[in-house]
Amino acid sequence: QVQLVESGGGLVQAGGSLRLSCVVSGVTSRYNAMAWFRRAPGKEHEFVANINGAGSSTYHADSVKGRFTISRDNAKNILWLQMSSLKPEDTAVYYCAARANSIVRVNPQEYPYWGQGTQVTVSS
Repeated sequence: QVQLVESGGGLVQAGGSLRLSCVVSGVTSRYNAMAWFRRAPGKEHEFVANINGAGSSTYHADSVKGRFTISRDNAKNILWLQMSSLKPEDTAVYYCAARANSIVRVNPQEYPYWGQGTQVTVSS
């Protein structure tokens, strides 16, 4: 059974930083492609960043490029999202998600495994 458990969310002032973590267990391979998505109230899931199975290639949405960084430690089965220069529009529930192979995608429908989400709130 695949489980993804996020942590690290919270309330932060604009301009502040947070680091989200996602502990992964039960995947058939620790080299599955992974991603972070977010969902603000009343909106659809928005792609934030993804990383390939080896951790050698990353892609960030334009809205977070230069402020957020996705990374992973395959030995520890952990995915991170370092967020800095946070803005009120970054407020959302953040989800980590995993694919069944090492190929990255940006469409949330192509990620079969999801965590429960962690709330990030940025005050102005």
